[in-house]
Amino acid sequence: MRRLITSGSPFEATIGYSRAVVDGAWVFVSGTTGFDYATMTISPDVREQAEQAMRNIGQALTEAGTSFNDIVRVRYILPDAADFEPCWPVLQRYLGEVRPAATMLAAGLLDPRMKIEIEVTARRASVPPEGDR
Repeated sequence: MRRLITSGSPFEATIGYSRAVVDGAWVFVSGTTGFDYATMTISPDVREQAEQAMRNIGQALTEAGTSFNDIVRVRYILPDAADFEPCWPVLQRYLGEVRPAATMLAAGLLDPRMKIEIEVTARRASVPPEGDR
C-alpha cells in the first residue's frame, strides 16, 4: 500500500513531490526545511530552522502513523557545515534517544534563506515485515 502525504507547501505541487510517502511499513520523508508552511515564512536563524524542520517532519510522521521513535535514517544537508554544530541541541531533543543512522552533507539548497534540510526514513513498528504477514 502506497500513500502520499502532503504538508500543503506550494513547493510540492510546483516541483512534483510529496512531503512523505508511506510504502507498507516504510515512511520516507522528503528533505524538509525550516519553512513554516502555514505562513510560508522562514527564520534567518539556523537553530530555529532546525526546530521548524523537525516540527514539519513530526507532522508528516504523525500523519503516516509513526513517530520520531521509528526513525532509522536521517540526512542533514547544510550549505555551511559550520552551522551544523549549533543545531545539535535541537536534534538531540528529537533524536537523542532514537540514535538513527545519520549523514551530514554540505551542499547548496534551493533558496539561499534555507540553512538546513533534513530527510528521514522511518519504519512503522505496527506493520509486520513482508515475510511475517
